Amino acid sequence: MKKHYVADLKPGDEFADYFLVKSSDIRVGGNGKKYLDITLADASAEISGKKWDIDDGELPKLEAIHGGITVAVKADVKEWKGSNQLRIMKIRETNVGDVFDLRDLVKAAPEPSEEMYDYITGTIRNFQDEELKKLCLGLYEENKEKLMYYPAAASNHHAEYGGLLYHVKRMMMMGERACQVYTNLSKDLLLAGVAIHDIEKLTEIISDENGVSPGYSMEGNMLGHIVQGVSLIHDRCAELGIGAEKTIMLEHMILSHHYEPEFGSPKKPLFPEAEMLHYLDMIDAKMYDMEDSLRGVEPGEFGPKVWTLDNRRIYKRTF
Repeated sequence: MKKHYVADLKPGDEFADYFLVKSSDIRVGGNGKKYLDITLADASAEISGKKWDIDDGELPKLEAIHGGITVAVKADVKEWKGSNQLRIMKIRETNVGDVFDLRDLVKAAPEPSEEMYDYITGTIRNFQDEELKKLCLGLYEENKEKLMYYPAAASNHHAEYGGLLYHVKRMMMMGERACQVYTNLSKDLLLAGVAIHDIEKLTEIISDENGVSPGYSMEGNMLGHIVQGVSLIHDRCAELGIGAEKTIMLEHMILSHHYEPEFGSPKKPLFPEAEMLHYLDMIDAKMYDMEDSLRGVEPGEFGPKVWTLDNRRIYKRTF
């Protein structure tokens, strides 16, 4: 039974418990000594940890620790630059004698994957545009098995079991409401953009069936999901006989949804549905990060600094 969750840890706490490894690396400090730099997770949150001054005898076992495995950890909690960090005294890979529930260690979207998938595909089935319906439904049906567990990122927003579906579902919910206000928008085009904008994260990101990602695939590192997505949609539209204008607009929605070149988009949105897609994406990512940062924070207090929010500390209201 897990007793200590990351979101509840406070500076000064000392504990022993089980965690899932998100990433692990052996580094060399300024003093010339090796140390373990690791990110651990459970169902509540993630936390970075350090095991300092590794000796040669323990190095082989520490080098064998990698993302996706479970470990037993003894550590205490320190505050470092406004965030909690673990100072690890002992760490080892779990074995058959350890008693814990993996569900306590895997961060997951708050809704069942099957229900989120049904909402998304149900929305697509209501499209009036038969070409967009066939395109999007085909992509989701052929990738259903992976979509059930895939995260939307290796780290940062929606990096969790079912995170990609959760991200798309909430964007679709906002998109439907936006179309009620901004009646000039093509609802089918906007929601098709939502459905496909991150679809190639399924090949950009490596993930196990627990939704834990150790990083990016070779293709993901070389190209990224934006380039991969444009290529996929170009080919699928050709296969389905979708005309040039609609194909280019769908490609442009993927190409421009990060908005800035430094974030991977070589073009800014050039029509209303593409512009709205960008803001839906940004709103959901920012709201997720804010909500996530406040887990375990007491009302009336500020959470830790969040890198994706420009190192802001988010306040938790008391009412």
